[in-house]
Amino acid sequence: MTFNPYLNFDGQCSEALTFYADLFGATDLTLMPYHEAPPEENMPASDRIMYGHIMLGDACLMASDSLPGSDAKPQESVSINHSVRDIETGQKIFDALAQGGQVTMPYGPVFFSKSFGMVRDRFGTNWMIGVPPEMDA
Repeated sequence: MTFNPYLNFDGQCSEALTFYADLFGATDLTLMPYHEAPPEENMPASDRIMYGHIMLGDACLMASDSLPGSDAKPQESVSINHSVRDIETGQKIFDALAQGGQVTMPYGPVFFSKSFGMVRDRFGTNWMIGVPPEMDA
């Protein structure tokens, strides 16, 4: 059993998941708009995403857009933590997420990690990017 983050957007799901798939090197990108639902489901005839996901190995990041006309508040109080293998990879990912977004904590060395930073990307998703501490032998 595992937990899978499920992000909510207000019309930017397709753009966000496509960006994340490219940035993280995802192996699968699935985007299903509301208008592709079976007619008996009475979903709106909308290009908004009813269900989407990207796969990175066994990890799945899922997302959707809110129904048209709803009062969406995407990712207000949730962050996605993403561990990276080295400082340089983390910096590259952090910088890409920060473009058009807002840095909450600059990427750099901290007492618990060789490098760590927090950023809210241009889609409203909060990210924590860091290098995990080394394991003792």
